[in-house]
Amino acid sequence: MTADPEPGSAAATPDRSFLDRLLSGPEPDPARDAGHEDPPPRVGFFTDTSVCIGCKACEVACKEWNAIPEDGLSLTGMSYDNTGGLGASTWRHVAFVERQKPAAATDPPAPEGRPLLPLADGPVTDPAAPESGGTRWLMSSDVCKHCTHAACLDVCPTGSLFRTEFGTVVVQDDICNGCGYCVPACPYGVIEQRPDDGRAFKCTLCYDRLGAGQEPACAKACPTESIQFGPLDELRERAALRVEQLQRTGVPEARLYGHEPDDGVGGDGAFFLLLDDPEVYGLPPAPVVTTRDLPAMWKHAGTAALSLLAAGALAHVLPAVGRAMGPLGGRR
Repeated sequence: MTADPEPGSAAATPDRSFLDRLLSGPEPDPARDAGHEDPPPRVGFFTDTSVCIGCKACEVACKEWNAIPEDGLSLTGMSYDNTGGLGASTWRHVAFVERQKPAAATDPPAPEGRPLLPLADGPVTDPAAPESGGTRWLMSSDVCKHCTHAACLDVCPTGSLFRTEFGTVVVQDDICNGCGYCVPACPYGVIEQRPDDGRAFKCTLCYDRLGAGQEPACAKACPTESIQFGPLDELRERAALRVEQLQRTGVPEARLYGHEPDDGVGGDGAFFLLLDDPEVYGLPPAPVVTTRDLPAMWKHAGTAALSLLAAGALAHVLPAVGRAMGPLGGRR
């Protein structure tokens, strides 16, 4: 016979810890908590922006494989970007960010075993800033982050959004009713509704290809391996080594984004190596899952409701008691 667990121990309160990690904090196995028995290792993307050349092969491959309609063929006038950002018809977006390079800045070294592809024949100088080191392009292929705690999934009333056995988050467009709750819930502004029918769409991390043992189309098409796909734990180890290499060779601004399991969304399933602040790339500096405070909100709402009920009850009981006691405090 098994002994009872001690009061207050983790074994004695499994439901409490389970509920606590559903909406925020570290979550070791989101697929299992979503109901998948014996799921495979969680997979995701690691995007190394230091070797992105802005070729947009990932955008094209994504559109071709998923049969996504075109989303605009005119340039914005502000860069070489013709898509502008992620949306219902743009599941991969290559950002072109023009930045002034410090005089002492050096180009990042190539990853081990891969040649460094030059982006220009030489630095582009600015006559107005002779002390400057020129101009550099920061390029990054953005995508849905497949958050550990996905607010879009939490607020979906129809079950259109679901957690796959691979730990990714997928929209079933044939179940989506176009309510749009998921759009403001996403802390990254990724998911969007198509104007023609109102349904929401986003990256599926090529769920159909994963089921067939293939890697996503964007990662397959990337010529510099800027987009890397694999088990998430392995990608995090690989990314840490890459950041260490960059910082050791004179790129101190290299940092990872979205890799921490204890951040505001429990860690992203698609994380990035950046060469500048997240805001430069159009990413929020400290994203937080928008449903994190739901338990506290419901608790406060329940307390307020009970207080109103108690006040209403007193409003009816006290006059009745006063009438029963009579004008002089005695019984009638």
